[in-house]
Amino acid sequence: MRFARGEFPVCYFRHVVKVTFKPPSPRVRAGSLPGRQRMSCGKLAARLRCSRKCALQQAWVGALAMGMVFFCSPIVSIFTDRIGCRTTAASGAAIAFIGLLSSSFTKSLEVRYFTYGILFGCGSSFAFQPSLVILGHYFKRRLGLVNGIVAGGSCLFSISLPFFLKTVGKAIGLAHTFQVLSAFMFIQIFLSLTYRPVLPPPCDSQHEGQDKTVSRSVQQQCWSQMRKYFNLRVFRRKTYRIWAFGIATAVLGYLVPYMHLIKYVEKEFKEDKKDWVLLVCLGATSGLGRLVSGRIGDCIPGLKKIYLQVASFMLLGLMCMMIPQCRGFEGVIVICLFLGLCDGFFTTIMAPIAFELVGPMQASQAIGYLMGLMAVPMTAGPPIAGYLNDYFGNYHVSFYFAGVPPIVGGLVLAVVPLVHQRMLKKQRLDSGKDKMLVSTRTPRHTLLPPASSR
Repeated sequence: MRFARGEFPVCYFRHVVKVTFKPPSPRVRAGSLPGRQRMSCGKLAARLRCSRKCALQQAWVGALAMGMVFFCSPIVSIFTDRIGCRTTAASGAAIAFIGLLSSSFTKSLEVRYFTYGILFGCGSSFAFQPSLVILGHYFKRRLGLVNGIVAGGSCLFSISLPFFLKTVGKAIGLAHTFQVLSAFMFIQIFLSLTYRPVLPPPCDSQHEGQDKTVSRSVQQQCWSQMRKYFNLRVFRRKTYRIWAFGIATAVLGYLVPYMHLIKYVEKEFKEDKKDWVLLVCLGATSGLGRLVSGRIGDCIPGLKKIYLQVASFMLLGLMCMMIPQCRGFEGVIVICLFLGLCDGFFTTIMAPIAFELVGPMQASQAIGYLMGLMAVPMTAGPPIAGYLNDYFGNYHVSFYFAGVPPIVGGLVLAVVPLVHQRMLKKQRLDSGKDKMLVSTRTPRHTLLPPASSR
């Protein structure tokens, strides 16, 4: 599938700049990459006109780049622990820069699946995840508020960039638009160098000592090296396993409204000139949700923060199911306002919960494995919705399908604080039994006097 100069819709790149600009400090980054890479994917689906299978193909464009961001996260966590946040982020920005720049020299959509979807997506993953981890090096008590502030910066770009890119795309064309976006990513290479890690890297001296003192076979040594780099200790925590499974379940329908909502509006309500209103509403309320949820999260002790994610997923699923019930464009606007709030609450509170579950030393691995588990369902959700649209001839079933996984995932997440409280109660009981056993085993030093002296 090829497009002439300027024919391929500029909206395809509307979410690219949202991940390229980063302020010159790790404390004030541009925000959450997943929250910035979604807004305009549906715009691509709305502009491309092709065969009946086109909805499925369109959905893969944004979903592939989005999936690579999450699929590479476990590998990114290893590099973050080994070479640090600064080097990892700068290297990822360089890879993403090459992907964007090379996309400007081709007109083939299939080639851009690699240059943009894979190369740029992989580089964005390396540039994004260290920005989550580095905040935990500087802040502890107000980590939720800090995440809300820095993540809210992306919403400013979500509101303004659609108009900027639309103007630039019409003026200079597709290839030069790619080059402009690559310039932003080139700047991010230098801005990533401002990261200054404070916490020490994970210590592996225990494993190294064991390797030196104990003779092992080649297979055992290889397995030991794999365990050193792929730290699976976070999965020993039952609460983390439940939390990761719940989020992976919920995100199966998470991206569907962002990918298909605009084309649904154009198809149902014949609104092709006011679709920018939806992007503005999503960006504005998402920024508000990130600021509010960060402050609220700091006021909620311990793992009870997860209830914010539970509420956001439950509301997200309900709003997805309400989209086919809208009888006017105004109703869709109201739903977009709530969708933005759900996005803000879910995105901001994710890193603080990871720090609560596993601690700051293993937070990088916890976030990386979580995003890796999210890769497959998040990538598969929009194409499945596009297939349902092609099969049934409308998006009604697609949005009903999108509403079920967030509700199920929210119910699973609600169990995590309960399991945590049960584990703490069990630990207290076990410690109490141990103290009783120690007291009963203590010898008595006072002896009764002999019978003759009585």
